[in-house]
Amino acid sequence: MVIAVASQKGGVGKTSSTISLAAGIARKGKRVLLIDIDSQANSSKVLLSNYPQVQKHETVVATILERRPLPCQPTSVPNLDIVPSHILLSTTDVELTTAIDHREERLKRELDMVKANYDYVFIDCPPTLSWLTINAFTAADKVIVVVAPGYFELDSIVQISKTITEVREYFNPFLQLAGFLFTMADPTVNTKTSLQLLRQTYTSSVLTTVIPRNTDLRDAHFQKRDIFSFNPKSTAALAYNKLIAELFHI
Repeated sequence: MVIAVASQKGGVGKTSSTISLAAGIARKGKRVLLIDIDSQANSSKVLLSNYPQVQKHETVVATILERRPLPCQPTSVPNLDIVPSHILLSTTDVELTTAIDHREERLKRELDMVKANYDYVFIDCPPTLSWLTINAFTAADKVIVVVAPGYFELDSIVQISKTITEVREYFNPFLQLAGFLFTMADPTVNTKTSLQLLRQTYTSSVLTTVIPRNTDLRDAHFQKRDIFSFNPKSTAALAYNKLIAELFHI
């Protein structure tokens, strides 16, 4: 199963959710691949201790721009591999915009060659709706849309939902919405109102599990660790385990 984790806005917990889902499932004995196509490369920086030494040809840039095989690398988490990102991904949209030869399938074509080696593949998408995101949606079976409290965060759902519909129409008719994942929840009126509005508007599409705002996540990533190795009893770790059970029944 290939799952794209997406959001149109940054700072909503998209990368934290991608890392936590991938690492959590890997720690349950499943073979997992995380593909980082966010040019900020935060997933790569957390999961690869040698990331500063990683060369451009060892990243997903080689696949997107030069159509080379996906450079899958082992991480510090057992059973979890990663295809690292690179800052140059921030410029690839210009090239993909002018390309005419299956620009939406560059990731899918190479992923199809290796995905049989894994039980689950997660794609950490950029926080924009670009050709990189379309590549991820074209390659994916399902999309998790990450949403944080706030008016602008909720407003961004409309556009990303439209993109999913268009990718389904033109490039990937089998693409499904896995659900809207509400993150960064805290005991405030803003959180309560945002979650209530989200569930009223997208009743059947909002995931039951809510991810709380938890400083352990930030601290874990600062130490280049996933939440389960940093503090498996934290509220974030417990919530992501609940989410894994809800989505994947493991």
